[in-house]
Amino acid sequence: MGTRKRKRGCQVYFIGAGPGDPELITVKALKRIREADLVLYTGSLVPKEAVAEAKAGARVMDSSGMTLEEIHEQIRQTVKSGGVVARVHTGDPSLFGAVREQMEMLEREGITYEVVPGVSAAFAAAASARVSFTVPEATQTLIITRAAGKSSVPEKQSLEELAHHHCSLAIYLSASMAEKVQEELLRGGYSPETMVVVGYRVGWKDEAVWKTRLSRLSKEVTERGIKRQAVFLVLPGQEEMNKRSKLYHPSFSHSFRKDSKG
Repeated sequence: MGTRKRKRGCQVYFIGAGPGDPELITVKALKRIREADLVLYTGSLVPKEAVAEAKAGARVMDSSGMTLEEIHEQIRQTVKSGGVVARVHTGDPSLFGAVREQMEMLEREGITYEVVPGVSAAFAAAASARVSFTVPEATQTLIITRAAGKSSVPEKQSLEELAHHHCSLAIYLSASMAEKVQEELLRGGYSPETMVVVGYRVGWKDEAVWKTRLSRLSKEVTERGIKRQAVFLVLPGQEEMNKRSKLYHPSFSHSFRKDSKG
């Protein structure tokens, strides 16, 4: 596990490319792509524009059709020859990115690596829809999750169970299960009028982001033919948006500002 502490001179960089808009990639991520001898990106989820600035002579490979073992072998061979690898993931590598298995394989061989975070689809969708996950006195918690499908979810982390917290949810990898999502959230206690933002292919040219109500989620997703690459933002408490945060309120003081009473 000690290989992760090395920050400079790493051999492999796991890079979050953002949700699709090439301009949402971080400066640090772009630098690492420009320096890499091998750029491995998931072409089904990461646009080619995100890796377009790879240097002349670099190998740029789409890993969509590759297995974990094939990906690792490409990385290992590049490192063995003295090269640097940029392993480019959609959004942020830490969210549903299958990076843990890749990192474990690198650690077993003593290959150093670093993770460069990226903008996740949930935050890009919230920005596009102009909403806030947190509302003063209404909800101060965001849970990032997915519905149970081909990949199981622990029973205590089912959408119905999470709904009992009545907080904001960002639900990934569940576009084909919109009806199941709607039913579980309603059974868990969310109001049918709860605002839901649907973000489809956020950041791509065919992006679609819209607001609806939980009671209409399944119908609208089905009508638009959306079955993948969508995130659902469940946002209770939006009717309380007129409540003001204390942070900039004149009566609220903190270490950088005294209240209006002095």
